[in-house]
Amino acid sequence: MKRPLLFITMMSAYLVFSWACSAQEETPQNIAQKTGAQEQENPPPREADATKALITFIELGSVNCVPCRMMQPIMESLEQKYGDQIEIVFYDVWRPEQRHYAQIYGIRVIPTQVFLDQDGNEVLRHEGFFPEHEIEAFLQDQGLTPLTKS
Repeated sequence: MKRPLLFITMMSAYLVFSWACSAQEETPQNIAQKTGAQEQENPPPREADATKALITFIELGSVNCVPCRMMQPIMESLEQKYGDQIEIVFYDVWRPEQRHYAQIYGIRVIPTQVFLDQDGNEVLRHEGFFPEHEIEAFLQDQGLTPLTKS
């Protein structure tokens, strides 16, 4: 009974040690070098057209994460209810080409929701599953009005 526990403990310690040793301090410069992205202090979530959304909702997660998948229908529903008033962006931070967004937005867990105003300033951040009725309350406090009934 002691051997399996010892093995699990040693493997856990090895994995943590390996991860800690492989991690390097990420700076905007080396993130840009790794990803080919341009260095930006406050990166815009995406290029917006002339009809700029009042709120940009950025979901940082993964398609392989259960709470992240639970957020997908909520994001679709919000997009239908609020139309052009909201822009919804999803970054799968487990994909190598989108991993740098985890560093850019400083996330600790997935899913993380970041809400930006028209000027790109963060107005709300939430970690974990975010119920639709709570998001809607926030959006309406920000001046968005539903196009359809909830």
